[in-house]
Amino acid sequence: MNKARLLVGDDHTLVLNGISKILEPEFSLIGTTESGRVLVEQTDKLRPDLVILDISMPDLSGLDAAREIFKRNPQQRLMFLTMHGNPSFVREAMRTGATGYVLKTASATELVTAVRAVLNGETYVMPLVMQGSRKENKKNYYDLLTPRQREVLKLISQGCTSKEIATALDLSPRTAEFHRHAIICKLGLSTTAELTKYAIEAGISD
Repeated sequence: MNKARLLVGDDHTLVLNGISKILEPEFSLIGTTESGRVLVEQTDKLRPDLVILDISMPDLSGLDAAREIFKRNPQQRLMFLTMHGNPSFVREAMRTGATGYVLKTASATELVTAVRAVLNGETYVMPLVMQGSRKENKKNYYDLLTPRQREVLKLISQGCTSKEIATALDLSPRTAEFHRHAIICKLGLSTTAELTKYAIEAGISD
């Protein structure tokens, strides 16, 4: 009997190794990556049965990566494995087309159970996350920013100047500064410390 083929994306090597050890006895891990953009490319190339990814990832957030993956292949099965338990993240993740959402605090048994469920065409959201969703109904601040603005905010949180942001994203310095100003206006924040805190809480940056 052929094992289901899994592709895993997470920005921490130790986490990737841990996930691999848990899943390899039952499933076939055909690839792992720490980059959101590479995950999209590998998914397109390898066509795994299931993609497992984190929300916070370099280059391209997990949520934006998921959107791009489903844009290219609406039939792709996808599950989030993340530290973010805020209901707003759960709602946004499920909007991308994902059918699984598990926290990294889950046991190995629950992770395997979730993978099996999603592979069988079911929706699996960790019970602890479901409890939080029923208790909280906040505005989804993640939606306030465009994908490009989230990229810019991630670089701001990493201490990059407008010139460095322009170079990294292949923009003109004026365009990079425009995005920075738009972010400040939308969020009502001004200092780099405030923007960095927001980026971490929103899962845009580590």
